[in-house]
Amino acid sequence: MRPRRPAAGATTLTAMQATAFTYDPETRSGQVLLDDGTPVPFDRAAFDAGDLRLLRPGQRVRIETEGGGDDALRITLVTLQTF
Repeated sequence: MRPRRPAAGATTLTAMQATAFTYDPETRSGQVLLDDGTPVPFDRAAFDAGDLRLLRPGQRVRIETEGGGDDALRITLVTLQTF
């Protein structure tokens, strides 16, 4: 599922699931893989927003994103997927 591009001037946040791909504990940033295999980077702010302490490759995560379409997809939150 790919988020649609928001209308001009609007910001759309989309929640989806992904798999942790890389994580650097020093910079608190990394990448996730979307279900279609697309890697998407996340920064310290997105990691800290999820109140996580550590992330291991292969963990299932829930992410919130903004942008998409012609705009770059940006992750705003990374947290563990709970059932």
